[in-house]
Amino acid sequence: MSNLLMIFTRNPELGKVKTRLAKTIGDEAALEIYKFLLEHTVKVTKDLKADKATYYSVSNINNDIWDPVLYQKKEQKGDDLGERMHNAFSEAFQNGYEKVIIIGSDMYDISSEHIEEAFTQLDNNEIVVGPAEDGGYYLLGLKKPIRAIFENKAWGTDTVFQDTMKDLTNNQVHLLETLNDIDVYEDIAGKEVFQPFLKKINI
Repeated sequence: MSNLLMIFTRNPELGKVKTRLAKTIGDEAALEIYKFLLEHTVKVTKDLKADKATYYSVSNINNDIWDPVLYQKKEQKGDDLGERMHNAFSEAFQNGYEKVIIIGSDMYDISSEHIEEAFTQLDNNEIVVGPAEDGGYYLLGLKKPIRAIFENKAWGTDTVFQDTMKDLTNNQVHLLETLNDIDVYEDIAGKEVFQPFLKKINI
């Protein structure tokens, strides 16, 4: 395979995932929702015709939902998100991949079609970006490392997408449709799929 899908994931530990969401619904409910989102990401990605790698935030986990037959298991390396993503892309290209895409593991609105479109669009574009409604992005696809994308960004804020696009003014970029990320209570309040989690805690 010349295509690689990299999935950045946080180790599912109580009190360490979906911390902004947890401020409203509590740590235990936030962890349950995060695990649900992980399972959704597996469903979306497992049948894609590309090599796949799961990048853990802390350390690899054996016997979890990421089947080692389908997913290479790696650890994120770097001091901030930008450095960790840059290092992952650099390693992928050094290993001979020609088209590399990175996504997170907690985007309920993403589908396999979005990822397939991104790989296809890399045939005629240098970069593919999937903007998120919160001002970040949920997908980034490259055909070569571009270090500037990963530097001087306020990660986790609403300026990331805008600042990234400023770095790409001289590149041919394809934008996917904008999707909603799951970060705070308002992101799940109106979605029926999350109601069973909220009913458990009487919200």
